Amino acid sequence: MTFISCLFFMKPKRIILIRHGESEGNVDRGIYSTVPDYKLNLTDKGKQQALECGKTLKHIVRDEPCFFYISPLWRTRQTFHEITKAFSESQYQMREEPRIREQEWGHLKDIETCDLIDKERDAYGVFYYRIPDGESAADVYDRVSDFFGTLHRDFEKPNFPENCIIVTHGMSIRLFLMRWFHWTVEEFDRLKNPDNCATIILEKNEDDKYDLKSELGYKKI
Repeated sequence: MTFISCLFFMKPKRIILIRHGESEGNVDRGIYSTVPDYKLNLTDKGKQQALECGKTLKHIVRDEPCFFYISPLWRTRQTFHEITKAFSESQYQMREEPRIREQEWGHLKDIETCDLIDKERDAYGVFYYRIPDGESAADVYDRVSDFFGTLHRDFEKPNFPENCIIVTHGMSIRLFLMRWFHWTVEEFDRLKNPDNCATIILEKNEDDKYDLKSELGYKKI
């Protein structure tokens, strides 16, 4: 099934969404009780995933210019660093973008509290449940929507590169796609986070609209 955007003036050939590599929090949830979420690093496996992702990305874009938008959290910045080892510095530009950071989980929380939040959120509804001292997915949707304004202005620039690459987080990717394709809350609820370093491509077709290449790392379920 093909999904298209209703926005017609977009400049880039591709919009590519990449989730960060495996992080310390992905393998040890207990770390959230002692380390702030934004400070979590990639694991060695996560660094290798990002390196391989860079090679895949380079194969896709070849020598075309790229513009990266990067979440400022440490694990996304590290992912970007590993990805761009496959590129020459002259091929890309980058900008840190706080509005595409991970959903806020509040301050330090032990694993029991995290598990309780998961249960409450699943029971209440993932999109609407607001994490204590943190955000709901609806809050993230709002700031991703605000980020779209920046994207549209950048895309209108005559020298914007052919590839827009966004290195971000699983929830932010789901909400970006929800916003872009005007999916309902019920459709969002059927989505899962993409794998670490999955490459999700929105590619412009002959009608100047964007198709979601689900076979390239993400499927709507």
